[in-house]
Amino acid sequence: MAVILFWITIWYIAARIIDKKIIFVGPTDVAHSLIGQVFTKTFWMTIAYSMSRIGLGFAAGFAAGIMIGMLAYCFKMIKDLLEPVIVLMKSIPVASFVILALIWIGSANLAVLVGFSIVFPLIYVNTIAGLNNADRKLLEMAQVFKVCSWRQFKYIYKPALLPFLISGCKTALGMCWKSGIAAEVIGVPARSIGERLYMAKIYLNTADLFAWTIVIILLSALTEKLLIYLLNKISIGR
Repeated sequence: MAVILFWITIWYIAARIIDKKIIFVGPTDVAHSLIGQVFTKTFWMTIAYSMSRIGLGFAAGFAAGIMIGMLAYCFKMIKDLLEPVIVLMKSIPVASFVILALIWIGSANLAVLVGFSIVFPLIYVNTIAGLNNADRKLLEMAQVFKVCSWRQFKYIYKPALLPFLISGCKTALGMCWKSGIAAEVIGVPARSIGERLYMAKIYLNTADLFAWTIVIILLSALTEKLLIYLLNKISIGR
């Protein structure tokens, strides 16, 4: 708490020194803007809309990354076929892909597709890395004693995979929020956080811009903590 108060103080001093609200606003202006919106229905509808789109993109990328990663681990041909696609998805600029996606599917589901494209390769790569990290001696022993595939996965592969998934999720979720909001700012779908940021820019409302940025940071941090908590519970319950 002391560290947070320190940086808020620095922020307040910087705002007073600059003294131009169009360029830089202080914490009191941002708090006033945020409080004025929190008690409105539109505020929560906007959050719900963007969270649903970004969450759907993340969930789809997460599920597809695990399933296809497992298939690629089991079948080398699939891994070889997907290698160029994964490299392309990891290297293509977000802005270029957002514009292409906007042409293909319009703005309503733009954040879903962009979120998927960011999350899928990260989870895919971490899934293969986690499965490759499984203890070879335990696997050999399981084959000798003819342990069924499900038990091998539960007791050998899953403990090796979960740390990689947790690490991948920490990176993927943050990037999913950043790219999803960026997609909304470009596509400007109605009732989205991206639309609110775009309108703040149009009307030079820096306080609103800062307020919504803080909301995005909080949402990203809270969803990351919830996801990591759930994955850790799965890990403990193995």
